[in-house]
Amino acid sequence: MIIYKDITNGDEIISDVYNLKEIDGVVYEADCRQITIKEGDVDIGGNPSAEEQEEGADDQAKTVIDVVHSFRLQSTSFDKKGYLAYLKGYMKKVKESMKAKGASDDDVKEFEKGAQAYAKKIIANFKDYDFYTGETMDPDGMVILMNYREDGTTPFITVWKHGLIEEKV
Repeated sequence: MIIYKDITNGDEIISDVYNLKEIDGVVYEADCRQITIKEGDVDIGGNPSAEEQEEGADDQAKTVIDVVHSFRLQSTSFDKKGYLAYLKGYMKKVKESMKAKGASDDDVKEFEKGAQAYAKKIIANFKDYDFYTGETMDPDGMVILMNYREDGTTPFITVWKHGLIEEKV
């Protein structure tokens, strides 16, 4: 399994268990599920056992988004102006990280072009997104975007591809 961590602070953001799909060369999207958890449960993306499926609703149970719960993502909020200011600073950090890892100038320019285009898509649908930070709630770290598919019931997250480092576990 591969865990993807934020390049700025090492927060675990997502894993390959969630079937990441690359979009426009700059972000990954992953479909999520709403799950019911009991106090103390941890979901790492596997299927529940037969015993867990048979257990009925519990007074302590609550419904959560699996990725948000599993990676302890923290809800945050933005207005458009605040998000754009954040994004400008974050993209600068991503570019610095790419250069430090030896990315060519062409790769960095391609990332910038793709990130600008994708940011326009985010802003065009800004009201549809929920925003999350990693577990440390680092204001300079990646902000994870959550939205719903066209069916209105399937949540999905969007993360910046170049803002992640892979760690095999």
